[in-house]
Amino acid sequence: MNPNKSFIIDELYERVNASPFVIVVDYTGTTVPQFADLRSKLRDSGAECHVAKNTYMRAAMTKAGLPDIGAELVGQTAFITGDSDVCAAAGAVKAFAKAADKKDVFKAGVLDGEALDVAKLTTLASLPSREVLLAQLLGVINEPGTQIARVLNEKVKADGGEGASAPAEEAAAE
Repeated sequence: MNPNKSFIIDELYERVNASPFVIVVDYTGTTVPQFADLRSKLRDSGAECHVAKNTYMRAAMTKAGLPDIGAELVGQTAFITGDSDVCAAAGAVKAFAKAADKKDVFKAGVLDGEALDVAKLTTLASLPSREVLLAQLLGVINEPGTQIARVLNEKVKADGGEGASAPAEEAAAE
């Protein structure tokens, strides 16, 4: 194999191996400013978009032990990798597709070693970001304690605000 090709495959392997996800998108008909806008949106979400020959990416993914999505690696294909938040990256691609009036942008993907089809990628793109999901989870965890505090507060208000001091006075009288 040509040493230059081997170098490219090794570099792609490092990117794919370091990322928990790979999203494969079709960029046919995309202008340079549109593609730059996509890269900017992806950078904001902690992801990167790279264009490589499909055969090189197929070899890098095989070397990394990822599922075979070779059937989807045809045509003008860009590869998105990132550090952590696949939902933010997929959401950026979805926003790009909407702004550019493109229908079928997603081709395939891999998340934590599992192959993803277009439907799964679209679902991931519609999820809120990690920070929003964590805030929602925190709200769910805090809800029971908040409800108990409300009930106790209403009890104190119903007793005229003296409900907390009445047992103390009764104990002192005894």
